[in-house]
Amino acid sequence: MRPVRSLVIYMVVIFLGGALLAPWLYWLIQWAAGHFSSFEHLAEQPFRRFLNRSLLALAVIGLWPFLRSVGANSWPAVGLVKPAGQWRHLAVGLALGFGSLAGVAVLAIVTDGRRLELDLPPAALLARFCKAGVSAVIVAVLEELLFRGALFGALRKTFHWFTALVVSSVLYAIVHFFQKAPSPPEITWTSGLELLPRMLAGFAEVETLLPEFVSLWVAGMILALAYQRTGTLYFSIGLHAGWIFWLKSYGFLTNSQAEAGTWFWGTAKLVDGWLALIVLTLVLIFLWHSQKRTEASYVG
Repeated sequence: MRPVRSLVIYMVVIFLGGALLAPWLYWLIQWAAGHFSSFEHLAEQPFRRFLNRSLLALAVIGLWPFLRSVGANSWPAVGLVKPAGQWRHLAVGLALGFGSLAGVAVLAIVTDGRRLELDLPPAALLARFCKAGVSAVIVAVLEELLFRGALFGALRKTFHWFTALVVSSVLYAIVHFFQKAPSPPEITWTSGLELLPRMLAGFAEVETLLPEFVSLWVAGMILALAYQRTGTLYFSIGLHAGWIFWLKSYGFLTNSQAEAGTWFWGTAKLVDGWLALIVLTLVLIFLWHSQKRTEASYVG
């Protein structure tokens, strides 16, 4: 049970440590903004962003010690083998991820669920696409290392891989289910601890919980299944990057239609409607039946 113990410690450090670190990060940026104009934009950000960054920073900093504690002492141990021979997995994953959410976007537009907006100048549009592409690469690599390579990998050392897939995907969905919460009127050393549960307020709203949380859970299962079946993270990274590109682009490419039901088409988030859940479920079924099942045991 050592991997589970290490995982619990890792998660506590991230959430408790991040909540305690966030106010100090906020105060540091406020101080820097008073001395350097380049920090003024950062100082204007809501406190929840400082909390998010603190959580992410501790997750990245603690990743290597966590991996060492569960016996993953090399890049291949977390799914990052040498790229030679893996480009096909990366390309197919990217095509599947890009194509699946592109399908959701196109269906929403052609059926008037969302309205296409192309009023940005070409240069600004290109800049937005480039920014979305860079974010897609960075987020996909970091999150696949964390949630599939580290989290799923650690859990399947103790449990059957399918149990590890379900549990790690639930945790993935919870982390991505954080809602926007108003900043406290005054930032104190406990503000992060107070804000963290408020960011999970969506669990009390059925219309938010379904289908958005379930969509995120299914997405996590797809990514973990891709890692389980291929044995490396390349397919998962490509798949995830294709999704992130659309998640970053959909908001500025489309706008809501007053008469359209967001419960089915979703909002600018793209994955918070029933259509996205249907498409993601079809992708999960496709992967389950199309790739050779591996029953290798990771217990030990």
